[in-house]
Amino acid sequence: MEKDEINRSYEKLLHGNKKWAAEKLQNDPNYFKGLSLGQNPEYLWIGCSDSRVPANEITGTKSGEIFVHRNIANVVVHTDMNLLSVLYYAVEVLHVKHVIVCGHYGCGGVILAMSNKDNGFANNWLRNIKEVYQKNSKELDAIKDIQARENRLVELNVVEQVHNLAKTKIVQQAWQRRELQLHGWVYGFDDGLIKDMEVMVDEISDLEPIFRYDL
Repeated sequence: MEKDEINRSYEKLLHGNKKWAAEKLQNDPNYFKGLSLGQNPEYLWIGCSDSRVPANEITGTKSGEIFVHRNIANVVVHTDMNLLSVLYYAVEVLHVKHVIVCGHYGCGGVILAMSNKDNGFANNWLRNIKEVYQKNSKELDAIKDIQARENRLVELNVVEQVHNLAKTKIVQQAWQRRELQLHGWVYGFDDGLIKDMEVMVDEISDLEPIFRYDL
């Protein structure tokens, strides 16, 4: 790609921003003034970094309604200070009512984790998904169709990450003081619809005893 073409590709974003801002002001002269006053989202979205799964767009929500954290394959890792900081801020400062883990079918991270390919530095991250596979290997190995197996691992990964959320002190403290709901979703590119995995983790008693904090 030539340098001029690279520059045009970059400048396209800035032109797009000006057009978007002008349209917002035309529809509502106070739009940006309202946003500048602060945010009060009810939802924390933990999603995949995949560019095809924008939280606001696929849920039909507006700016300021969803607090968002994204990483490869929407993984909740207990040593990830970035994610835990976002979770803490969303729960303790913004007082969100719902935390949603949203995966998607055809997830590249999940597909790579199912293989024995060396993915360099990403190996460290994808190992979390490999462990989900190992935990559910009997079910997954019985699925002969590779795409169906990939789709099922996407679902199982979402369920596992919701349980990982419940194992955090942040969530358990919130459960003691007020209602906080955890959800696991999977988005499909074929129809644009979200599948609710209906993960039943609503309170500390739903966890195995070893994961319950004495708070």
